[in-house]
Amino acid sequence: MPTELKSAMETKRTLRPWGWYETVSEAPGHKIKRIGVLPGQQISLQKHLSRSEHWVVVQGQARVTLDERVFALTVGQHCDIALGQVHRLGNPTDAALEIVEVQFGAYLGEDDIVRLGDDYGRPCT
Repeated sequence: MPTELKSAMETKRTLRPWGWYETVSEAPGHKIKRIGVLPGQQISLQKHLSRSEHWVVVQGQARVTLDERVFALTVGQHCDIALGQVHRLGNPTDAALEIVEVQFGAYLGEDDIVRLGDDYGRPCT
């Protein structure tokens, strides 16, 4: 079986209270994820110390917070999140939301999340 097909079949979905994510690809310096946010839910208000991100909406409509700005993105639209920039992804609709996230940085671990606000009782700084 070709390596590309094997790795795609082994993709594991990680559940979160707001939805899910799957790591599609990871190599030194970058990681690609699919992220699904359930209707009416949102990820924590957060920033990262070691990575920047690029989001592309592939299904539904996103509500994006970047610092003080809040705006909508629809299918095919995208935004960049700079290193250290406060951000949040939400789904204000009753339909599915899915984005592709590309992360860039020297360290791409899940523990590089500085939570500033959270709807699900998870610890914030």
